[in-house]
Amino acid sequence: MNDTGKLRIDKWLWFARVVKTRSAATALCEDGSVRLNGTRVDQAHKAVRVGDVVTVALGERIKVLKIVSLAERRGPYAQARHIYEDLSPEPPRFDPPSPVAAREAGSGRPTKADRRDINRLRRGDD
Repeated sequence: MNDTGKLRIDKWLWFARVVKTRSAATALCEDGSVRLNGTRVDQAHKAVRVGDVVTVALGERIKVLKIVSLAERRGPYAQARHIYEDLSPEPPRFDPPSPVAAREAGSGRPTKADRRDINRLRRGDD
């Protein structure tokens, strides 16, 4: 891994596995979904250095990544996660809705066994 120099931001996003393809990284930069040290990036050839903070808006999620090192190639995820430090805020907790049909046992329709017991009572069988 190259710890000196600079690298294009679209390449770095691709190396860090933030996006699947380099063209997707370029599109993110041109859409204005990427910020470098708080400044909006509108060109994919913007250079990044070690210590820069990259903010990426991916759909409804926001990733804040501090560049720790510059990679020379795109490697597996295990290596890619070591080129940045994740400073992203904690995603909001999702509380599942309460169950709609929650009721106590025995308060709904009778079961098949209950129906048989009711029929026996009506007929007078023991």
